[in-house]
Amino acid sequence: MFDQILVPTDGSGYALRAAEYAVDIAAAYGATLHVLYVVDVRTTHADMPLDDSESQTRGQKAVQAVADVAADRDVPVETEIRVGLPHQTIVRYSDERDVDLVVMGTHGTSGLERYLIGSVAERMIRLSDVPVMCVPPTDEDDAADEG
Repeated sequence: MFDQILVPTDGSGYALRAAEYAVDIAAAYGATLHVLYVVDVRTTHADMPLDDSESQTRGQKAVQAVADVAADRDVPVETEIRVGLPHQTIVRYSDERDVDLVVMGTHGTSGLERYLIGSVAERMIRLSDVPVMCVPPTDEDDAADEG
């Protein structure tokens, strides 16, 4: 049923929680896990190149955290860092890799940033040609984020 599973990550605890679900599903179906970090072109500084080392380092840490979870379960994993609008980049990657399922957290931005940028998960649900599994935060996740 699932051969290729995509986990977009922003490096947050919410994304890592979603990745744990994705790893469980990948392990059950013998699927390959794809981990994607998108450097959002809307949140970069005008004087900073989009491929700056800070964004690359942050992206590498984010995908590696998920890859480590997958490795613990012997799930094959592919990682990638791209630059673009997150929802468009995720949909494009999903199409290119024939992804069967996208698993993502529903919480990453909040307040004014969410109002201005919008929810990537909401856009993925509307735009994706494949099922999108959204993993909501727990009360513990919210408490840890506030701390």
